[in-house]
Amino acid sequence: MTAMAERITKKLESALSPQRLKVIDESHQHQGHGGWREGGETHFRVDIVSEAFSGKSRLERHRMVNAALAQELTDGVHALAIVARGPGES
Repeated sequence: MTAMAERITKKLESALSPQRLKVIDESHQHQGHGGWREGGETHFRVDIVSEAFSGKSRLERHRMVNAALAQELTDGVHALAIVARGPGES
């Protein structure tokens, strides 16, 4: 796991107490594209299941994740793909 992926994991665990969390660095798939830089750690995919998302819209869930990762988005994360679900959702 990359340093930024670890940072993202810790922030989301602290903010949203997920029951399941996967943080995947997909930077290698974006080499040469906008926002990519040598060394990667620019493009991530987050798959998260948390009780905190129950009753929330997709937009609200994404805003919650983005708020938790505001500093990381400022510090070089260029793209963040989010799949956020409540428990029992597929």
